[in-house]
Amino acid sequence: MPLHWKLVVDCADPNRLAAFWAAALDYEVEDHAAFIGRLLAVGAVGPEDVVEVDGRRAWRGLAAVRHPDDPVDAERGMGLGRRILFHAVPEPKRGKNRLHIDVHAAPGERDAEVARLEGLGASVVRVVTEHGGGHVTMTDPEGNEFDVQ
Repeated sequence: MPLHWKLVVDCADPNRLAAFWAAALDYEVEDHAAFIGRLLAVGAVGPEDVVEVDGRRAWRGLAAVRHPDDPVDAERGMGLGRRILFHAVPEPKRGKNRLHIDVHAAPGERDAEVARLEGLGASVVRVVTEHGGGHVTMTDPEGNEFDVQ
């Protein structure tokens, strides 16, 4: 039986990166507000664990995005399919990613997609042309590399 998985990205500001990647991929930011409320009510977590984002409670150190067509655990607000979890860590990013996301633009739309992503806060690192094709390497707002095909 195949294993269930998610991609976890260490970062400084999980909620900021979740907002960026939700817009970049047309995913949904997971809404854990009801679950957080229940945990606060029973004292399982404290107010120091929570922030307010766009008028709702969110985890201070975790945020996630999910594919809008995949199922959701309604009790926790957690996606049960394709998702990316952003996890706050104290240390800054060092060096090149060993794993990255490839974003596939529609045929003939790569430049427009790159411009859209720049408008969301991404930066172009380099344009790569090789083997009859190519891609644009970009970084998200925290410097994580990804490619636009």
